[in-house]
This record gives sequence, structure tokens and C-alpha cells, in this order.
Amino acid sequence: MVQLRILSGKMAGDVQIVRRFPFNIGRSVENNLCLDDAGVWDKHLTIGFQKKEGFTLETASDAIATVNGESQKSARLRNGDIISFGSAKIQFWLAPPKLRGLRVRELFIWALLAAVTAIQIALIYWLVR
Repeated sequence: MVQLRILSGKMAGDVQIVRRFPFNIGRSVENNLCLDDAGVWDKHLTIGFQKKEGFTLETASDAIATVNGESQKSARLRNGDIISFGSAKIQFWLAPPKLRGLRVRELFIWALLAAVTAIQIALIYWLVR
């Protein structure tokens, strides 16, 4: 999962969770993220995912966007990149992973330690007799 942190504009401070790609950003309500800020086009840019390249950014044909201050038509995104377009500024961030419960594994380890201890006690008792 990816998080887009909106840093400036009318929605500053919001966090958008991205679960499906391609993810469209622009002024139109048909986009996955609708930003009604000055200089933002109807369909300004798209964030995609490709197995070989990772996360990518593609702008509309005449749209302008910068990634970390450098003007880009298409770019490979990395964790923490700042994307600016129009008066909007967002940060691309990888969401923290969900942690699985470890109770079953912990119970298994404790049971294994108890079994090893019991076997050692039985061996000591057998050797001492």
C-alpha cells in the first residue's frame, strides 16, 4: 500500500491511501484523488505500478509536475518523494506493513522449549539410574 500525504492546498494535512493502480490525480471528480487547487488540470497525473520498474509517475500530455524539484513527464517514484503540480504538493510514502499476530508462533516456541526441557530431564534421570 502507498500513502499520499497532501502537503499544501485546500486538502493539506490529509492522507490518501492508495490500494489500486493506476491511481489518477486531478481536478475532475472522476479521478481517484480530486484536488481543486489552482493550476491542477482535470487529469493531471497518474501513479502506476509495474513489477520491473516499481512505482511510476506519468503526467498528462501537456501537464507539468516536479519530483523533488525537478520537472518530470515520467519518473520512477521512491519513498519520500515530493510531487508538485499546480499549487498542490504531495508526498509519496510507502504505508507501514500490517503486522501479523505472533501468538501462535510464540505458543509453539514455548511448547517446543518445554518439550526439550522435559526430554533433557528424562535423559538425566535415565543416566543417573
